[in-house]
Amino acid sequence: MRAPAIRALGLLSGAGPGSGPAPIWTLPRPERAGDRFRRATRECLLALAAVDAMLEDGKAPRKAIAGDRTALLYVTAAAYGASNREFIERRGGVTHFAYTAPAVVPAEVAIEFGVTGEYGILIGGAPSTLRAIDQAARLLDEGRCDRALLLVVEIFEECADLYTRHRRFTRWPLVETAACLWLEPGAGELRFESARGGKPAAATRGGERFAAGPLADLRERLDRAPAGPIELSGRWRDEHARLHWSTERSHARGSAA
Repeated sequence: MRAPAIRALGLLSGAGPGSGPAPIWTLPRPERAGDRFRRATRECLLALAAVDAMLEDGKAPRKAIAGDRTALLYVTAAAYGASNREFIERRGGVTHFAYTAPAVVPAEVAIEFGVTGEYGILIGGAPSTLRAIDQAARLLDEGRCDRALLLVVEIFEECADLYTRHRRFTRWPLVETAACLWLEPGAGELRFESARGGKPAAATRGGERFAAGPLADLRERLDRAPAGPIELSGRWRDEHARLHWSTERSHARGSAA
């Protein structure tokens, strides 16, 4: 399948150990003016900040991503955990229908930036992010959009005690991450592969980011060598996925987020 070109990538990453009961590298709650954001969840505000960082990286105005020709795909494994926990424990959270929690984050992005095109949500770890890149490439290749935004948010601090209680299921440290990737039609080749089973995954270099891992790897790859083929991989539960991507930057690279 024809591979998309990368226009921009914004990445916000926890930079050091947090103060919770588990070794979590946290992201601060972003400040955003306006009454609409007064009670917004931290994951929503981080998503908006990631899109801002992407626009800065691409040196593009907001209007460049608005409209019905922009697709939005959202991936997360943990970011809705905080909202669900508030609902279950009746702590006065803003999510009144817990099953809708995964939709709240991309909805806030769509409202704030005027994105009204194709839309999808994938729940899972790193393989889901690689699958989302493959889906974005298909949307672009079929002409169903002119650009595709891939949004990933993973936060852990609000559920730190739960992760600590089940340490054997999680690799450490947990690194909170919010990222947004802007893709456009390209001329390379993209191949997505997925398999079940195999050996357990090795410790993640730089910390565990769940679904955000592949975009953190991609940011590092683009910083080191902006051109040339890219191979991304990731594991979640018993699924291991790999993405072979001969790609390009669709425009001159902007400043890193």
